[in-house]
Amino acid sequence: MLPNMASVHLLATLSGQSSDSFCTYSHPQVSQLGVYRGFIDNYANAVEIVRRCTQADQRFRTLAESMMSCNGSDTSKTKYTFEALLYKPLDRVTKTTLVLHDLLKHTPEEHLDHAVLQEALRLSRSFLSGLNEGSQCKREVTLSRGMPRQLMRDGFVVDMCDGARNLRHLFLYTDLLLCTKLKGGGQGKQAQYRFCWDLPLAGLKLNRGPEMDHNTETSHRILSLRARMYEQRQSTKLCSQRSILARCIERSRKKMEQLELSYLTLSPLLPLELHSPSGKSHTLVMSSLYELEEWREAIQKLTRDNIETVPPDLLTLTNSCVKLRMTQQPPLQSLQPEGVSCLCGRLSVVVHSACGLQHPASVYVCVEVDGFEFYESRAQTHSSVIGVCPHWDQEFSFQVDGATNLRLVCELQPEGVGCDDRLLGKTTMKLDPAVLQKRWKRQTLVLGQVEVTLSLKYSPHPLDPPSLASIQQQPIFCMPIEVVAQQEGVLVPHLVRCCVEEVERRGLKEVGIYRISAATSDITNLKTAFNTSLREAVSKLRCVEVNAVSGILKLYFRELPEPLIPTELFQNFAKALDIPDLNSRNVSMLSLLQCCPRVNQNTFLFLLHHLKRVSERQEENKMSLMNLATVFGPSLLRPSAAVQGEYSPPVDISQEVVVQVQVVYSYLQCENLPEAQTWLTHDAETTEEDTAL
Repeated sequence: MLPNMASVHLLATLSGQSSDSFCTYSHPQVSQLGVYRGFIDNYANAVEIVRRCTQADQRFRTLAESMMSCNGSDTSKTKYTFEALLYKPLDRVTKTTLVLHDLLKHTPEEHLDHAVLQEALRLSRSFLSGLNEGSQCKREVTLSRGMPRQLMRDGFVVDMCDGARNLRHLFLYTDLLLCTKLKGGGQGKQAQYRFCWDLPLAGLKLNRGPEMDHNTETSHRILSLRARMYEQRQSTKLCSQRSILARCIERSRKKMEQLELSYLTLSPLLPLELHSPSGKSHTLVMSSLYELEEWREAIQKLTRDNIETVPPDLLTLTNSCVKLRMTQQPPLQSLQPEGVSCLCGRLSVVVHSACGLQHPASVYVCVEVDGFEFYESRAQTHSSVIGVCPHWDQEFSFQVDGATNLRLVCELQPEGVGCDDRLLGKTTMKLDPAVLQKRWKRQTLVLGQVEVTLSLKYSPHPLDPPSLASIQQQPIFCMPIEVVAQQEGVLVPHLVRCCVEEVERRGLKEVGIYRISAATSDITNLKTAFNTSLREAVSKLRCVEVNAVSGILKLYFRELPEPLIPTELFQNFAKALDIPDLNSRNVSMLSLLQCCPRVNQNTFLFLLHHLKRVSERQEENKMSLMNLATVFGPSLLRPSAAVQGEYSPPVDISQEVVVQVQVVYSYLQCENLPEAQTWLTHDAETTEEDTAL
């Protein structure tokens, strides 16, 4: 612990005051605070005089709007309005009282200054209490447009400051944002709020920053928290079943709340940056895209036409938060009422498609579920190909405990840096375990201007403890394609679909697409990303050169343990090429394709249709059907080891390549090529239901 005078100096420095001022303040002269009351009582009159003078004289208005004040002990200056400078002395007593509280907390009772500090804090609190009682009528401040200052929204968010994360209670008023810290409120104690910062809405800019990443240490801490939360949850349920003493159950619940609070502070990755014209900036981090968009919408709605210059009485405003707040507790699952019908087990969600876009665009859908956060509770589709009817057919699987709601957010894929208005719509739907069990439920939800079609199915079962494997994605490269497809619940791996869609988005006019190689480092980085996080990989796809996208697709097929077209069919394909009649040859080729495994067959068809679309732009990209067949043939089809073995007749390598190229070329020339299925259909067990929310 620091020596007492060192503590004085440190706390004084943090508050922007000299240590001598604290010594003076803690002296019996603190009783002279009554003189200060005159300044406070005259504050409203002073602001009114400034307002009248500002309206009457342009020179005074210019002066009042451009006052400069030194910021603490350094030489830097900050721009303030005259009203803001008038308020700064009012805020001094509040800040000094808070510092006195911290100073007393770090001063041993046996220290000579302890009694003096205790008395100074008592007098200061008494002064503030009397000030609050006399200021009740000032809580309803009338703004310049004749409307009272009102609380529009509040909630708990994570505030990022100098790399540190702090759980804060954020209040959105008609003209400002107020960030506070909740203190007390437990075991019969009166809840109190401490002021952290405020930002006027006039001129406030919002920016959706890129999704953040956890470092290795933080990821392990989160994994540990999830495991401990799961164990504590099981312990609490066991205590309730065995009718253990109520105080033991309450103690167990308190432990669960503390673990959830730690997780709530540590886990969010979605930043919302706030930039004020005064130069102040703050970053809020949230775990839910739905919640982030709600805050952004609410703030922007008030910011658009907000020109308020009335300075807030932060002292009164902060102290009134307890009575005004609409959110009493952080969003902890352990605080939710028991007995509500909820899901515990596996929730499968397939996002099929969307319609209702007014203009062609690339969009994505984010799916979120609530409940205990033992496992991942948020997933996002890849960005669609630019069009008015986007399709994904992407399946997600959530392990859930206590889930009651599913939330969807549909957004435009931003083309540049910055927080443009990308939200298309969002909605929430109730999860009814009785309706979702055993059968797929197909629904169409209305999200603003778009309608999203999805299917859901719920399988109740006991949950396994969270583990590293439950949050880590299995590798994709060098894995059998049927294993990858099974993991993803699709018929065409996401890597293939994402790369194809990205090439069609911005690579169809690229000369030599699929022929010109990209930088090795770009391809290596993409490979690592796909092996660790599909979401991160899709994000990187949109940033790298398009030749790197085509390169990673070729690499995927080249590194498959078994080629896309099974090796045992190589000789059959070679014989089919010798059929002189074109129609008979096509029938034989399509028949052979039916012999391929379902995943291989649909992935091959998906790729073929893509290559045909590429060749349609061959005047620009110089990639004909034969060029494309030459590039992909050796990667998609290879002879079996028996054909290549040392006891078999020698194989002419050039003839082998001819077969590989000609097989792909024949399929590319086929006019009646079947369409590919991209995901596992459940039509036989699906109940159609249109839901408008």
